[in-house]
Amino acid sequence: MNTYYYHCIKGSFPVDRFLYHMRLSDETLLDIMARFQAEMQKGLGKDTNPTASVKMLPTFVRAIPDGSENGEFLSLDLGGSKFRVLKVQVSEEGKRNVQMESQFYPTPNEIIRGNGTELFEYVADCLADFMKTKELMQKKLPLGLTFSFPCKQTKLDEGILLSWTKKFKARGVQGTDVVRSLTNAMKRHQDLDVDILALVNDTVGTMMTCAYDDPYCEVGVIIGTGTNACYMEDMSNIDLVEGDEGRMCVSTEWGAFGDDGALEDIRTEFDRELDLGSLNPGKQLFEKMISGLYLGELVRLILLKMAKTGLLFGGEKSSALHIKGKIETRHVAAMERYKEGLANTREILTDLGLDPSDADCIAVQHVCTIVSFRSANLCAAALAAILTRLRENKKLVRLRTTVGMDGTLYKIHPQYPKRLHKVVRKLVPNCDVRFLLSESGSTKGAAMVTAVASRVQAQRKQIDKVLALFRLTQEQLVGIRNKMQVEFEYGLKKDTHPLATVKMLPTYVCGMPDGTEKGKFLALDLGGTNFRVLLVKIRSGRRSVRMYNKIFAIPLEIMQGTGEELFDHIVQCIADFLDYMGLKGAQLPLGFTFSFPCRQTSIDKGTLIEWTKGFKATDCEGEDVVDMLREAIKRRNEFDLDIVAVVNDTVGTMMTCGYEDRNCEVGLIAGTGSNMCYMEEMRNIELVEGDEGKMCINTEWGGFGDNGCLDDIQTQYDKEVDEGSLNPGKQRYEKMTSGMYLGEIVRQILIDLTKQGLLFRGQISERLRTRGIFETKFLSQIESDRLALLQVRRILQQLGLDSTCEDSIVVKEVCGAVSRRAAQLYGAGLAAIVEKRREDQGLEHMRITVGVDGTLYKLHPHFSRILRETVKELAPQCDVMFMLSEDGSGKGAALITAVAKRLQQAQREH
Repeated sequence: MNTYYYHCIKGSFPVDRFLYHMRLSDETLLDIMARFQAEMQKGLGKDTNPTASVKMLPTFVRAIPDGSENGEFLSLDLGGSKFRVLKVQVSEEGKRNVQMESQFYPTPNEIIRGNGTELFEYVADCLADFMKTKELMQKKLPLGLTFSFPCKQTKLDEGILLSWTKKFKARGVQGTDVVRSLTNAMKRHQDLDVDILALVNDTVGTMMTCAYDDPYCEVGVIIGTGTNACYMEDMSNIDLVEGDEGRMCVSTEWGAFGDDGALEDIRTEFDRELDLGSLNPGKQLFEKMISGLYLGELVRLILLKMAKTGLLFGGEKSSALHIKGKIETRHVAAMERYKEGLANTREILTDLGLDPSDADCIAVQHVCTIVSFRSANLCAAALAAILTRLRENKKLVRLRTTVGMDGTLYKIHPQYPKRLHKVVRKLVPNCDVRFLLSESGSTKGAAMVTAVASRVQAQRKQIDKVLALFRLTQEQLVGIRNKMQVEFEYGLKKDTHPLATVKMLPTYVCGMPDGTEKGKFLALDLGGTNFRVLLVKIRSGRRSVRMYNKIFAIPLEIMQGTGEELFDHIVQCIADFLDYMGLKGAQLPLGFTFSFPCRQTSIDKGTLIEWTKGFKATDCEGEDVVDMLREAIKRRNEFDLDIVAVVNDTVGTMMTCGYEDRNCEVGLIAGTGSNMCYMEEMRNIELVEGDEGKMCINTEWGGFGDNGCLDDIQTQYDKEVDEGSLNPGKQRYEKMTSGMYLGEIVRQILIDLTKQGLLFRGQISERLRTRGIFETKFLSQIESDRLALLQVRRILQQLGLDSTCEDSIVVKEVCGAVSRRAAQLYGAGLAAIVEKRREDQGLEHMRITVGVDGTLYKLHPHFSRILRETVKELAPQCDVMFMLSEDGSGKGAALITAVAKRLQQAQREH
């Protein structure tokens, strides 16, 4: 590689020997490439990043333009020798179109080396001047700031300056947020209404500009005053940022490669001398071998030494040759021009007060070539490492990609691009690389990042508007608690009971277990798509319960067939179970957990008021379900069972927990359905004779709101779900809180957001149109803190939804908003009951245990916590303990049967 054209020319030989160390073989370049790959890995790792010299800074630019960007944007570019303000008009109309107007402002030394406040005030003054000239003062415009120094970002619109590079040295800026500093400086101009949306590195700006024209562009490289590269890295590899999904642009900050000693074997005495004389000794060592700020100086140091050793200018030195910065990179470029290079060299050397011979001019030209060729070689090796990483990330044999290029050295040096491209292609033969020169790169790029950010921000606002509908204020929650208490009173009173939406059904369960219960009991549990038959053995005194059970499915055609078919199916299941347990002829007391609203007149009578949860069996509503079960047992004529109690699952849950904890007086179900029961003073229950003792009331609170009292918090999505349900207008509270409906609410929101173009690229999949596709278990999975976005995406893919990283984040937020509201509504209802119990007992402070069951409470990662927090806020004088019911309803039915048997016995003995 690097065959030089000057070997035969007189004067080149001493130069070659003198600069032998600057010549890099293919082998050395492959070695540098491998070293850079290792450095990148180090920079990306959380544990290794603090000590890594190549910082691999996340930029929070997560998307390249998709062509739908439009609007007017401002852009500032601070970082090079000039400072620039731009107005960029991006329009879509089917074709990508960008129009720009810009203005350059000087960056005087006293400003860039003075104090930070003055620097940002100067920038703000220039911006104000630009906006006045362009008559933009009346508009509110988003702004992108290109800031070409290493910054640590935690958001797109925030950046902490790590260190100044190039010639900048303003005091008091390092370690502070430059966006905030500029925002504060802009406040001095009352008429300036500008929103800084994005802080962008010039390299990122270059990549974004080129990506607007070529969607394959995923790398940006600057070789100018300074040098840097950025590229799109997989989020799963970036340890410093949460989330695994999608990609993010990483600014490598490769100028600092070698600051930890990794390049000592290829640095020369001239590199060391240049570094010692620089503003930041020991820093940016790679950049000092490559970039425009330093190449001229390297050439000067080499010429000075060659003159001193008598290899040039007959040993004569001029005073100008001793002055730092006297040879600039533009001189190097001019000396390497193809035809006029030698003439340029003579002119430049003469200006330096030297009297060069022809051989001197050829030798100096040769020095320039070696220095600039080494620069291109080093860049090529690091770029090849990035391209290899991209190819490996994508698991491709061949990579097709585009690199966006910018920077004065790359643009003005006549041989530089050609040399760089050739070496890159040689180092990565398995990559097809297109190099695209960025037109007005970084500033237009900052506008592009801003355009993408403002597209995302506008989408964000619309999404937030939807999510806000599900946020309940403290005031609203207090209102819901109070309304619920009013409904409780309505349901308990004789006059208002017929009109009450919260039915407050007496269960005739009048005692809690006291530990003396014993015997064998059968329990049935019907309340969802599965039906369970259990044998429960209770031993007295030791509070020990053993259970054996079998689960049977209830097919949809039976759930929605005739009542007779349903009860025959149930009896068939009981027969199977008794066979299985070898209990065919046993005479057993039976408790029937029947989790639908029933009106009871005694513990073993229950008239079904209405089916819920998808059941629709005919000829059952208005009938006594115990009688229907007895009839079905008679029809089968195989066994005889003593049906002692018909129980609601909520009551079963309370009884199970009451067996363990005597303080338990409330039962709560948060699962497929939503309900609550509690022990009420008999004196308050007007529907039942007698004032002594307590009785369990099954509130059937799912119907709360059926009278319109929740209309103010009902969203359009709740209405859609209600209208599409089996019982429109009924069970409104349940439809906002229970597992059967939460997934469906989420589905309605996702459809709406997709129609607005805010999700899934506006494409509604057939699966998303399917009612019930989004089960509540998906909410629990998606909201799990342990789950990375990649897994969220997998769940969505199972639903036929092709989601991006952003989509997955939004879906997670939607699930969170819906389940949070459900938990808060539960909390408000529960606070109403515990407050009622406290007031009824005339207590200042009360301790009470709530027995809980249901998949939503058990499986959802945040539901139980939010429920508990809400109860604590709304019933601060109640100390509420939550006890998870282990196998609540079945065991509960057996305990109720045992208690009922005990009470029957006691009555007989009287």
